[in-house]
Amino acid sequence: MNVIPCEIPGLLLFEPQIFGDPRGFFVELYNQKTYRELGLPADFVQDNLSYSRRGILRGLHYQRPHTQGKLVTVLEGEVFDVAVDIRRRSPTFGRWSAVTLSGRNKRQFYVPPGFAHGFQVVSENALFHYKCTDFYYPNHEAGIRWDDPQIGIRWPLPDPLLSARDQTSPCLREIAPEKLFD
Repeated sequence: MNVIPCEIPGLLLFEPQIFGDPRGFFVELYNQKTYRELGLPADFVQDNLSYSRRGILRGLHYQRPHTQGKLVTVLEGEVFDVAVDIRRRSPTFGRWSAVTLSGRNKRQFYVPPGFAHGFQVVSENALFHYKCTDFYYPNHEAGIRWDDPQIGIRWPLPDPLLSARDQTSPCLREIAPEKLFD
């Protein structure tokens, strides 16, 4: 397995080994021992799966308290996956990093606690899987506006389809410091 540290410390891109032949392929999606040896200390407690169509944008989401690290994978289709550093004391506060994840490349993106996360589907549809380091608590979920001009994410598709909540999320500068991470 290949591990690629991203430009923002804490974000990791994993490229698992794929064993293929004319019948298809095999890939190990998660092995706690292997991932720990590669620098991922997280213990995962919940797996989630979402299905979305082309142009749908989900995010930018985070949970506070009960912060979640996420190991995300696309099983089918392709997405533009984004993490935004919202750790107030971080030298990369407010910066974003993006990767392309697809059912074809089998890459996995680790987004640690202290980041907001979102993705946009660029294929006809996508099946998106993510492992979380804490449980989902709807009352503690928060979001940042997907098109916050201060963050400046360059999403690949114009006019994304958004949930009502994502349409009304605040910009990063509008969020009280105690609602972010140290």
